[in-house]
Amino acid sequence: MRADRLVSLVLLLRQRGRLTADTLARELEVSTRTVLRDIEALSAAGVPVYAERGRHGGFALSPGFRTELTGLNHDEALALLTAGSGRGEQVFGLGSALASAMRKVVDALPESHRATASDAVQRFLVDPETDLLSRRLVAEEVPDATMIEVRRAVLAGHRLRIHYEATDQTPQWRTVDPIGLVTVRDRAYLLATRAGADRTYRLSRVLAAEELPETAQRPVQVDLDRIWRERSAQFLSGGDHITVRVRVNPARREELLDTALAVRAEEPDGDGRLRLEVTFQDSRHAEWALWQLGADAEALAPQSLRASLRDRAAAMVTCYAEP
Repeated sequence: MRADRLVSLVLLLRQRGRLTADTLARELEVSTRTVLRDIEALSAAGVPVYAERGRHGGFALSPGFRTELTGLNHDEALALLTAGSGRGEQVFGLGSALASAMRKVVDALPESHRATASDAVQRFLVDPETDLLSRRLVAEEVPDATMIEVRRAVLAGHRLRIHYEATDQTPQWRTVDPIGLVTVRDRAYLLATRAGADRTYRLSRVLAAEELPETAQRPVQVDLDRIWRERSAQFLSGGDHITVRVRVNPARREELLDTALAVRAEEPDGDGRLRLEVTFQDSRHAEWALWQLGADAEALAPQSLRASLRDRAAAMVTCYAEP
């Protein structure tokens, strides 16, 4: 861990020039005292770092010093920098590691490509926090301590004890065999088995976690993409879910899909609208979602949903009728 921090410190000084101890401490997420000890360690190891006194002082490297890191070509570095420029720092609690990796990527570039790549990545924006309609995408929060324990258990292949709060249930401790982690639309999930049965846990509902020393009962090789597809299909076919056929104005399509659980079919309609088959949590969820779209969406089936929307519309007409 300290070796990685020392490399990150050197890269920061190479890329930004002179920096104060306080700035280095903030970037590396350590105390100022730790930074000063690291500077001493680097000097003792022969790294030409020196202190400049005065109002604009700080620490700097001797001109021309370069760390020996594996080089990347321009497009490889640009791909990594672009991926890291989005909100990937929120995924699985790897923010600090991502920041350190990005510094190493930049430093690995040849001098002639470094400025070009840094400028190019400013032209790409990946997953901004709001869309064109100013709807904010809210990522679910997972405490760092919890995320670290879950991640360690997944990677080490150890069993995991979690304090989980399922919907409308009292939180309970459960011991599971972790398979892998999945993130979808800023929601992170733990795929696991419990007593041999498939389980999927939303990480924002894990109140606490503890990696256990026992080996997890799971296959050596895993296809997370296949497992996720299978569990998604199982989820959509269970409970009180309802499938609705609807005609919608294409301009409101995304709003409809934002509220639906899944899209099962989609095709153009004859009058310029779209005809979709979508799944909702239950009938109340479907009625609420379509009501938000007003005349831009028409439920075609089931008949019970059409009747509910018609009754609601009639009640609104009565409420606003002329006295």
